[in-house]
Amino acid sequence: MRSDVQEVSGYRFERSHLRVGERRDGVSAFMRIRNGEEWLETSIRSHEPYFDEIVAVYNQCTDGTPEILRGLQKEFGPDRIRVFHYVDAVHPPGSSGHAVTPADDPRSLVNYYNFSLVQTRYRYATKLDDDHLAIREPLAELTARLKSGDVPAGVMHCFSGLNLFRRPDGTPGILGSDPISGGGDIGFFEVTPETLFIRDRRFERFQRGGQRRRFAGYLYWHLKFMKRDLGFGNYELAQNQGSRYAKRLDALLNDTDPARTLAEIRSQLDTGVSGRIRMLLPGKAGLIGVRDSRFKNEFPDESLEAAILRTTDPRYARPLFRAA
Repeated sequence: MRSDVQEVSGYRFERSHLRVGERRDGVSAFMRIRNGEEWLETSIRSHEPYFDEIVAVYNQCTDGTPEILRGLQKEFGPDRIRVFHYVDAVHPPGSSGHAVTPADDPRSLVNYYNFSLVQTRYRYATKLDDDHLAIREPLAELTARLKSGDVPAGVMHCFSGLNLFRRPDGTPGILGSDPISGGGDIGFFEVTPETLFIRDRRFERFQRGGQRRRFAGYLYWHLKFMKRDLGFGNYELAQNQGSRYAKRLDALLNDTDPARTLAEIRSQLDTGVSGRIRMLLPGKAGLIGVRDSRFKNEFPDESLEAAILRTTDPRYARPLFRAA
């Protein structure tokens, strides 16, 4: 099989690498992947129709991730699925190594994320994870508007997803303790010299470059907690037992009834008077208020299975209902 995978080591990010003046009209998605084989193909196939390119960068993979990416690249072409192997071992978020590593070090999570962003070639970009299942209609509408330029300037179009969790019988529910993924930290943004990842001792942090947050809708089902390791396998928790992610995993494992129905989440969200007031607040708090208020209208379905099948390509949705 012919490979167009590019290997890189020793890379150090500089703002000029973003090549803002050379970017084409269109939309890029960029992925950073470590051992993502469980849902990687589902993520790429369900999102591929809506982007001008998907940049997939993998690091420290010991599973079938590289082979999956090569196969998808061969099928869709190296101009649409662009694959990079970032060779330097990157410290995971929450680790002691991340806390002390400078942002431009090749082993830094921040440097790795910025490298992935640098490889994109289009005016707008967004981060895509290997465990996202696309919600078709709103994603198609938003990316079409971005490609045509029918969007306000200076706005980051933030979006969210629902955290699915596998019940003991294998069917998915919604994670009751954390039902919604994305509260202003992920979205479509115009790439400028000021849009980049910066260092926080705990994790990477995205700098919006002054772009105002606006909630664009629910665009994916989040499959992280449907993974065999509940999505915590890449945090190296054995070596970082004080990590915030170790505490999250402990809380999840100690929850005797973590899954909820759509109806239970609709009742759980604060959409009364206090919720409406929160919608008027500036910044992230107001965005979360808008996000929560739109849940009932976007997911009125009687069952979670009906909602997933209604909003996604059934080819990718049906495996969610098979026993793990």
